Amino acid sequence: MSAQRPELSGKQLEILKEIVPKLARVAVFGNNEEPGNTQNLKEAELAAKALGIKVHYLSVVNPKDIEIAFRAATEERADALLLLGNLVLNNQRKQAVELAAKHRLPATYFHPEFIAAGGLMYYGTNYNDLFRRAATYVDKILKGAKAADLPVEQPTRFELLINLKAAKQIGLTIPQNVLARADRVIR
Repeated sequence: MSAQRPELSGKQLEILKEIVPKLARVAVFGNNEEPGNTQNLKEAELAAKALGIKVHYLSVVNPKDIEIAFRAATEERADALLLLGNLVLNNQRKQAVELAAKHRLPATYFHPEFIAAGGLMYYGTNYNDLFRRAATYVDKILKGAKAADLPVEQPTRFELLINLKAAKQIGLTIPQNVLARADRVIR
């Protein structure tokens, strides 16, 4: 199973543009050493161009880079953040969420755990569905199938999570049409 879907970063930007209509600049936090980040960034840049948004890429390779990236995003007058899959950010998710709130930056994250930690928005793979599908692979392997003979599958179900507490904290009103599409809204 793979959770990689590079085109999701473009969709995340589209949704950010819906909740921040005046979105002109977005800071993208990532790490080119992470699998898939380069392709995710390319997809984000393509979507940003189509939406008339400037992208400022900031590399987060170690924990001290997080505060530096937030300062740079603020100095560049970013209107929002897009966080690409990143082990450092994932391990420091509480800090990333708190800094986004402190800097009053709407942010979309790469994993639903960021929303549980107080983050604003997640659009991406429905991991529960992916885990259920992975169980069928385990079953096949336990029944004698060779793992190398099984195809790699990509996600087919996606979810939109919105945290209204986080929105209120940064003074953002989420449009009703976005809330209506959300799979889960945290109040």
